[in-house]
Formats: sequence, structure tokens, C-alpha cells
Amino acid sequence: MPLYLVEMYLPRSHADEAGATGSRARVAAEELSRENVSIRYLRTTFLPDDETCFHLFEASSVEHVAEAAPDGGLVLDDQ
Repeated sequence: MPLYLVEMYLPRSHADEAGATGSRARVAAEELSRENVSIRYLRTTFLPDDETCFHLFEASSVEHVAEAAPDGGLVLDDQ
């Protein structure tokens, strides 16, 4: 299955949100997976010096990631 990386701006002062957002994204992916959608949340990587947070998904399509993103607290600009 393809991998999809969602990048988001996250200031250092909100570093605690990286894990919380990752947890919500994981739950959203698990809920979709129970509905026979091929998606899995893999990990969160936060780069505080760059104020960037990455969320890695494994999914059969970008549309499935886009479906999980809002419930996970992620905003996708381009698909």
C-alpha cells in the first residue's frame, strides 16, 4: 500500500499538540478501517526547530487519507 505524508505547521509553543493530533488521526484511521477502508496511521514526527509536524499514513488512496484527516484534526490543502 502507498504511504502518504501529511505536513502541518506547529509552533514550538504548541508541541504537546503533535501527540494529541497523532492520537486523533490514529483513531480516525482505525474507525475507517473498521468500515473496510484500507488505511492505517503509522507515526507522528515533530521537528520543533522547523515548527513542522508530519503524520504518516498507509492507505490505498489519498482520498482515504483525506477522509480521515478532518476527524484527526488535520487540514489538507492539496490532494
